[in-house]
Amino acid sequence: MNLVIDAGNTLIKYAVFNGITLLWQEAGQEESFTEKVKGIFHAYPNIRSALVSSVIDFDKKKLAALAVFCEVHLLSHKSRFPLKISYATPNSLGMDRLALATAAFYKYPESNVLVIDAGSCVTYDIVNDFGEYLGGAISPGLHMRYKALHRQTQKLPLLNPEELFDFIGNSTASSIHSGILNGISLEIDGVIALYQERFKDLTVILTGGDAQFLSKRLKNTLFANSNFLLEGLNYLLEYNKR
Repeated sequence: MNLVIDAGNTLIKYAVFNGITLLWQEAGQEESFTEKVKGIFHAYPNIRSALVSSVIDFDKKKLAALAVFCEVHLLSHKSRFPLKISYATPNSLGMDRLALATAAFYKYPESNVLVIDAGSCVTYDIVNDFGEYLGGAISPGLHMRYKALHRQTQKLPLLNPEELFDFIGNSTASSIHSGILNGISLEIDGVIALYQERFKDLTVILTGGDAQFLSKRLKNTLFANSNFLLEGLNYLLEYNKR
């Protein structure tokens, strides 16, 4: 069994795999890491390997605590990757984006795949039908846009996303919702259209914390998979065992 840990900007996500089958997953705050790990190994004592991927500076004490239970691999640019990485600054490339590209490489072999991760940021990553990671784009995520409007102005309130009944906002709140929700949806649809012009038979994957909320607002046909990143991390753990 494998344990994969994704330390993001807001939460740490944990997942247990038996082979490529996802058995369990959960998310928690950083301060609960040690207790969470103890609980996982109590419930799944057959875990033999773990992989940690982090977009933050991960505490070495936490790694040491995890290493008490099993062999640990910290994903980095020194790790092995199964696909060709054609990126001008590979050392600056986030591990989360490489994991998403790896999942695309394994799940859709010899295909052009665009992975859109709607989390703290919206990231776009393309893997072509030669198994080559080309890069993509990064833009502000859904909640980041709400926070930016509030923090960069004196009077606009901080809101949470809500469903829109009309694209014409008739109040300050509905105008904010319209601007942000239509803006991010039109952005994603527009980016997909750009990639469809260049890559034939394009498969589009939407993942991340806001994927379900956004998927029904998009015009393009895509596959929503909230576990795509975790699956990519598990593939990388298996690949780096060899």
